[in-house]
Parts: sequence; structure tokens; C-alpha cells
Amino acid sequence: MEDREKSAAEDAEGADVRERILTAAAELISTGGPDAATTRAVAAAAGVQAPTLYRLFGDKRGLLAAVVDHELRSYVAKKAARKPHPDPLQDFRDGWDMHIAFGLSHPGLFAIMSSDPHPALQTPAVSDGNDVLRRRIRNIALAGRLRVSEERALGLVTSVGTGAVLTLLRQPEGQRDPGLAEAAREAVVAAITREAAPPANTEVRAVAATLRASLDRTRVLSQGERALMRELLERIADSE
Repeated sequence: MEDREKSAAEDAEGADVRERILTAAAELISTGGPDAATTRAVAAAAGVQAPTLYRLFGDKRGLLAAVVDHELRSYVAKKAARKPHPDPLQDFRDGWDMHIAFGLSHPGLFAIMSSDPHPALQTPAVSDGNDVLRRRIRNIALAGRLRVSEERALGLVTSVGTGAVLTLLRQPEGQRDPGLAEAAREAVVAAITREAAPPANTEVRAVAATLRASLDRTRVLSQGERALMRELLERIADSE
């Protein structure tokens, strides 16, 4: 009886220690990026000795994989529980927007997920997230609107979505292009279904882009005027 109680107490303590380590690592990654989550820093923040990390997670990659799984679980559960839109393509768009928002609000975590393709980071939560995306793509196919294979669609969505988040994260937060993620989304929709929403003011935007590309050939504007004109034309060309 005493042995069983001792074993249960040790299991409970181990679970608590593991949770403490994962929480500490996630906080370090959130505030300082993946490089901040050194084994020494995580151990100190969690109030444990470094050997405890190795015993529970094997190595740093194992720790990072556990953090990814820990942080993704609630997000993936929320995605899976969301009531799907009756239009499978709009449901896909909603899921895309949710994914972009998650990546931008978790830059350190997203950097880990996108920088290491090895199986060690293919955690259960990552697999569950991929399953949610596969179901959305399957629903588009079942509606007769998919124009490529499901595997090709999955690859396009994953690669373009990851690239969109990484591009936005590289831009200063106050200067991010608000329409980039939507433009990338519609490019993917066009590639997999040929049903992208037609952009508004196409002709005006095309003229603005052409004029913007020709500004360096003009000699009638001062440097300041050219800079102002370039900014205005960029805003018109990228307008929704």
C-alpha cells in the first residue's frame, strides 16, 4: 500500500515538474525567442537541475518538441471545435486567417516549428493540426471544387502559409503589410480551386504598379516628391 502511494506521489511530482519546465521554456521563447531557451536558463526558471531536463526530454530538441506540443494543444483543439462554415472554401479561408493570427502572436514558437523539419518536432499536436487542414481540403474536394490533388493542395497551403507568416514576422510590427496574408491566401485558393475572389479596382491598381515601376525614369520630380509618390502608388497598388 505504501509503495503504491509513494509511486503515485512520485508520478504527480514528475508531472508537476514537467509542467513547470514546459511553462518556463514557453515563457522564455515568448520573450526572447528560441535561442533564449537554453537548458541552463530553462532549468533556472523552472527551479530544477539541468539533469532533470535531460531525464524528462532527452535533449534540447526533445524539450523544444515538447514545448511545441504543449503550446499547440489548446490552439488545435479550438480549431477542431470551431463550427465549420457551410461553404467549404470560406471555411478554409477562416482557418487560414486563424493560422496566420496564431503565427503572428507566437513568433518564437512559429520559428521553432518552421526551422526544424526533422521528425522530432512532428508532435501529436502538429499531426492533429495537419489533420484539421486535411479535413478542410477534403471537404473542398467533396464539394467538387478542388482542381489539384489533396496532397498538392496540402503542400501549397502549408508552404505559402508558412512563408506568409515568416515574411510578416520579419517586418517591423507597426509596418507590416496588412493585405499580404490575404493576398497569399487568395493566390493559394486560385491555385487549388481557380475560384479566388476577384480583386477590387484591378485596372487602377495595375496602373499604379506600372507608374511605381517607372518612377526612376522620371526627371521632373525632386527626390522628396519621388519618395512621396512612390509611397502613395504602393498604397494604391496594394489596396484591397
